[in-house]
Amino acid sequence: MTKETPAPSRLRRAISGPMLFAFILGDVLGAGIYALMGVLSEQVGGMLWAPLLLALLLALLTAGSYAELVTKYPRAGGAAVFAERAFRSRIISFLVGFSMLAAGVVSAAGLAIAFAGDYLQTFLPVPPILAAMVFLVLIGALNARGIRESMGANLVMTAIELSGLVIVIAVVGFFVAGGGGDVTRVMETPDGTGAGFAVLGGAIIAYYSFVGFETSANVIEEVKDPSKTYPKALFAALLTAGVVYMLVGLASAVALPPEELQQSSGPLLAVVEATGVGVPSWLFSLIALVAVANGALLTMIMASRLAYGMAEQGLLPSGLGRVLPRRKTPWVAILVTTIVAMLLTLIGDLATLAETVVLLLLFVFLSANVSVLVLRRDRVEHDHFRVWTFVPWLGIASCILLLTQQRGIVWLFGAALLAVGLGLFALAQWARRREGVRHGE
Repeated sequence: MTKETPAPSRLRRAISGPMLFAFILGDVLGAGIYALMGVLSEQVGGMLWAPLLLALLLALLTAGSYAELVTKYPRAGGAAVFAERAFRSRIISFLVGFSMLAAGVVSAAGLAIAFAGDYLQTFLPVPPILAAMVFLVLIGALNARGIRESMGANLVMTAIELSGLVIVIAVVGFFVAGGGGDVTRVMETPDGTGAGFAVLGGAIIAYYSFVGFETSANVIEEVKDPSKTYPKALFAALLTAGVVYMLVGLASAVALPPEELQQSSGPLLAVVEATGVGVPSWLFSLIALVAVANGALLTMIMASRLAYGMAEQGLLPSGLGRVLPRRKTPWVAILVTTIVAMLLTLIGDLATLAETVVLLLLFVFLSANVSVLVLRRDRVEHDHFRVWTFVPWLGIASCILLLTQQRGIVWLFGAALLAVGLGLFALAQWARRREGVRHGE
């Protein structure tokens, strides 16, 4: 193999290794832990740490497949690019790519709802839906300004959100040292529910907290030296997030009983307040808002780059591939994904949105794990990461296992989103045929 030469791209290669680590860590941390701890406690009671551990292990399997595929084919478009190479089918490539795109936009809508909940209400008693929409507009504006500016904002916000989680762990530690809390809750499950079933059911929601690693595949054209940088940043970020998550899960269970966690849309704020340690509610709410904003920013960066990449492949209408001449950002894709996310804030609660994201991503991850095995016979002329062969096989099994745990309403919501996507795919194919006829092809 020859030394890798980064493939030509119309996008600017401005993301270094530390920036990519912060990108992935920031998206993973901001995507779930601040918003979903109360929802998770409904499934597992006080055993919050267990589904987080299981979800981490399952996510690492598919992350191994991504590390190989992304460094082997460093193109915006992520799983859609891999599926097209593996299956040689435009419709399969589209369904995989659009599932990822829909998951990203739905996730951003869920995070906007979380942003506009109890954390924001600490400062401004404004209508949540209006606040969620304004929030998404601001996220879209920063996204359009440029990838360097977005990454710079991400570095700052990741440091802030990580400090918030450290605060949760620290104040609960002081609380327990002073005789407070109930350590026995960390092994308790809801009445009438076995630990195994509870943890497996909770893993569906906990898995949402780790899916940020897929986002990074869609900025690979903007990463410096991707074959060396990507695997290190990916695994380091996931392991860091996993350790922090489990500590926060333990702290939350010790500080509050599950029924109190479930009552709050800002569960970690409730945990901090329950300890009585002198951390002002407004300060922690501000940190939580930054964390959720960071997750939404990174998710929308992914969604817009994926829409751009699919338009470049002819899988979505070509207008989504338009790029600002000076900023080098896909402005039409950013505009459209922002508007759709705003509309999605009008329907579905946070739990349903989170489970829909996981459902869509499980199909994406299933495709990626199969693609690794199919594409082993395809050789490329640059160095890339190679995962152990048993890993994608276990990844396939993990995806099938989690798919069996999804609710019927989530399947219906996901099917509706894919139906919209198929309409856009048909429109893109019609436009391509018409353009071909016009040019006499």
